[in-house]
Amino acid sequence: MKTPSRIVVPIILATAFAGVLMGFLWLQLTQSTRLLHGQSFDDTQLLGAPTNILSDEPIDTGDISLVHLRQGDLLALRGEWAEAEKEYRAAVDTGGGLPALRKLAQAELQRRDIKGVRSTLKKMKANKARPEDILLLEVIIQLRSGELVDAKKELESAEESPQQHYGLALLAIVQGAHQSAIKELQLVIEGWDPVLRSYARTLQSAYDEFALFPEGSDMHLVTLLSRALAQVQECELTIPLLVQITNQKDDYRDAWIVQGYCELVTERPEQALASLEQAYSLDPQKPEIQYFLARSYADLHEYQNAITFLEYALSNGFQPHTEIRRLIAKNALEIGNASLALDQYDALTVDQNATYEAYEGYVTAAAALGQPEQALVKANEAIARWPKDARAYDLLAAVAIQLERNDEARSAIQKALKLNPNLESAKRRMESL
Repeated sequence: MKTPSRIVVPIILATAFAGVLMGFLWLQLTQSTRLLHGQSFDDTQLLGAPTNILSDEPIDTGDISLVHLRQGDLLALRGEWAEAEKEYRAAVDTGGGLPALRKLAQAELQRRDIKGVRSTLKKMKANKARPEDILLLEVIIQLRSGELVDAKKELESAEESPQQHYGLALLAIVQGAHQSAIKELQLVIEGWDPVLRSYARTLQSAYDEFALFPEGSDMHLVTLLSRALAQVQECELTIPLLVQITNQKDDYRDAWIVQGYCELVTERPEQALASLEQAYSLDPQKPEIQYFLARSYADLHEYQNAITFLEYALSNGFQPHTEIRRLIAKNALEIGNASLALDQYDALTVDQNATYEAYEGYVTAAAALGQPEQALVKANEAIARWPKDARAYDLLAAVAIQLERNDEARSAIQKALKLNPNLESAKRRMESL
């Protein structure tokens, strides 16, 4: 089955940008290095908002798999891999083909679901995935399982390809064979795979940065490589390297941050909390540490603690502030504080880069507080902002039903279904009327 370009292009772009959530670590470690060498660094724009990368504008809603893929990409960029996996699985089930299977395997790897990855791998083979893509996925499974000898044999017996060289580079980094790693990364950069070229450049940049400081220690190099591995979503390979460092030097703030981040996104919240608390004890004013601490607390269902650290991060200038407000609102709803959630969603909706999600959140919070009239105003604002987005009309219908304005609700649902005949929530509302 030939995959339409309208699916392939967004997936390639999303993959190329998948490391953005870790971008602040690059700047943070660079800042620390330069400060150690007496250079100044402007510590601004530490983290890019995922919603600024993948547009919130409506897409081809006739292709359900593409809708699920984009939603999965947004969740993955936020590091919400469990939810991303659900969307990728839905994309597979609705005919997303190999692009959806690759994304599903990526999410399963990030969640350490080796059994799931092996199952997805079989489906990729059945869908006639390229042998070199199968090779790399199999090798990554072996590397994460500690089967280094088997990985080496498989790579050395494989035909030359960017995937083979990338696998050899990862193996060399894990084994500390850095000259071999640099050689293999260069071959990947010269190769034909655009995603692997991007990943190889990220890993090579760690070696380039280390080369600027001839007297740098092995510990410094491993930390730089760990950060780069995290950026290319190889946290499972990163954590063992970082544990060695933090065991030797327990006041290495940057190593603790990367370790905490990797433990967080690989669903080890208890360990993430411990690592990030170490980083916090070394630098309690750093908003990025506070942000990831908050996410760790949220994953442990300690929502009030999460809100506290999110508020610290917001007051200390964390960017983008919209991400902080979104999470404060989300955690506030978890503990039944609809008033706090409403305030945050209200601030998000007046932002020039407001997303549909912010309006939906506002309506949910207003409904919980028994303020349907205010919810109606926001729903109409959403339609004015996205007049061609079926979700906005569906949102208006939900509020109209609550207000028992059934004719208004029916009209809104009809518009929603005209824009997107596959919108299940609108279908259910129409049935209820």
